[in-house]
Amino acid sequence: MGNLHAGHIALVKAAKPLGDVTLATIFVNRLQFGPKEDFATYPRTLEADCAQLQAAGCDIVFAPAEAELYPQPQGFLVQPPAELAHILEGEFRPGFFTGVATVVMKLLSCTQARTAVFGKKDYQQLMVIRQMVQQFNMPVDIVGLDTLRADDGLALSSRNGYLSSTERREAVLLSQTLKTLADAIRAGRTDYAVLESAASQTLATAGWKPDYVVVRRRIDLQAPQAGDAMVLLAAARLGTTRLIDNLEV
Repeated sequence: MGNLHAGHIALVKAAKPLGDVTLATIFVNRLQFGPKEDFATYPRTLEADCAQLQAAGCDIVFAPAEAELYPQPQGFLVQPPAELAHILEGEFRPGFFTGVATVVMKLLSCTQARTAVFGKKDYQQLMVIRQMVQQFNMPVDIVGLDTLRADDGLALSSRNGYLSSTERREAVLLSQTLKTLADAIRAGRTDYAVLESAASQTLATAGWKPDYVVVRRRIDLQAPQAGDAMVLLAAARLGTTRLIDNLEV
């Protein structure tokens, strides 16, 4: 959605060897914002974004106006299955994944990309896009790239720019909490509900407002069984800024 940072540029660099032409799309998508979210104030920095993309070797920037991508009210929507779209982010941001899936389908249709690279920081979003492409037999390979982090471990995000200097120092607690949770699981702990509660309490005690800190299996984001490959996911608000992160175990 623009307001690019080093994580976005890493996606471009990962995409370059995968095709003859590298293209980036920039579009602040109204459909994925809730009525009380920051669509109107979301940073729009197209000129600076294009300069970064050009420096990274991106060949084309596709940045349609809203009237071009949505020339009429979008009556046809891509609705992901409830068991994936109504949990975690979908529970706290109703309609979010419908907006994401709809705009990604439109952007892929417009650009005719053969490969598309997405970051794993939006883990559930990547899963929605993968399943959409698979179920609609779309001729595009979806590549997931590991989350790029600052030196202190904070996942890079456009919304990090909303943090005050004090909040920025405190924000590393989110990734640290996930690491502590991962260490406990690697040490053999299987009382996931207890671990989740303790992790949420760590954030709450430090003044955060956690939406969720959960242990899920990677394949479908449901509760894990013994032997499952797992992912830890968290979303919490620090001041007025909502941050998300995840860690595969």
